[in-house]
Amino acid sequence: MKMKLRAAAVVSASALLLAGCSGTGDGGDSGGGTGGLVGTGTGASCVIESPVKIGAALSLTGGAGSYGASQQQGLELALEELNAADGIEYKLSIEDDASEPRQGISVMETFAGDGTSIVLGPTLSNTAVAAMPIANEASMPVMGISTTAGGITDIGEFVFRDSLTEAQVIPQTIDAVIDEYDLKKVVVMYSNDDAFTESGYEVMAETLEGTNVEVLDTLTFSKADTDFRSLLTAAKDKNPDAIVVSALIEAAIPLVTQARELGIEQPIVGGNGFNNPKLMADAGDAAEGVVVGAAWNSASDNAENQAFLTAYEAKFGAQPDQFAAQAYAALYLIDSAVRSDCSAERADLRESIGSLKDVATPLGAVSINADRDAEHPAVVQIVKDGKFAVLR
Repeated sequence: MKMKLRAAAVVSASALLLAGCSGTGDGGDSGGGTGGLVGTGTGASCVIESPVKIGAALSLTGGAGSYGASQQQGLELALEELNAADGIEYKLSIEDDASEPRQGISVMETFAGDGTSIVLGPTLSNTAVAAMPIANEASMPVMGISTTAGGITDIGEFVFRDSLTEAQVIPQTIDAVIDEYDLKKVVVMYSNDDAFTESGYEVMAETLEGTNVEVLDTLTFSKADTDFRSLLTAAKDKNPDAIVVSALIEAAIPLVTQARELGIEQPIVGGNGFNNPKLMADAGDAAEGVVVGAAWNSASDNAENQAFLTAYEAKFGAQPDQFAAQAYAALYLIDSAVRSDCSAERADLRESIGSLKDVATPLGAVSINADRDAEHPAVVQIVKDGKFAVLR
């Protein structure tokens, strides 16, 4: 409810600005263009004369900077590949939302008024809650590529995402951990000042309520905290079978490191915020055995994923993470939608994205459901030998 109220406030505050930048034009479309974005043919034979403008609001700086950097690389690779094909030229504009809702609003207002066909991002759910209503009010499609909090697509009919929600991933993760480690009792920890981590906690709590696992205690902290020793000591004193945590990577790294320093050997189960190679790079051996639910795993042997891995390493000299994979997949989903109707007009894109079914991507076969959320297989991972491996 709080998310919806904040979103409504943003819409009200932005209404006057949007009235001047989202007019329908002479042709009656809402895409910021006047016909040049409707082409001929379909699929691989689709030809659109005008460049198709795509925006991306990414957290290149601030608390989520590591996620945004991965997303930028995923998008750059996909753009290079798609522009090598015939018929459509994509122009990608990437702007930094600085991991802050206010900056995200400013970026989205710019895209809403400059003829951009669709926007990817923002990176964080709390920034998306503030900024996505502007896109929806401008009748400009927007696709979340890492926003997993509940209620995102409830913002409006122009809001989509290719990132699986916490509600799609966490229950599967907890069920797998219960079976794997025969859990009877846990301590839950979460950052209570961030929409993404709060949403993750809510799903964790609801899932655990439906099991026979006892929650011994629930401990909260700030997303800016870096010293968790007192909380971890309190958790250790409860002697849980595991610690379940919803946190961003900046908190996850010191939390995991300090837990092992304090002699906590029980499994640590993380939410989607743990899905970052920085966990292993910065926490080192302390990350071993951490379990994380994910929308993607590099071990997947589908052809699109193997091609993505090879191309990414060739271009950037490193292996991608989930955030790069989701960003890369999103641009291919957009291309599939554009080519299906051979139109990049905003209203047409809303219809064609909503109709996507079983599009082959590194994430697996992706479909967009009636709630404008992505559906594709999830995976439960465990850190083993410094890498994410499939637990089941």
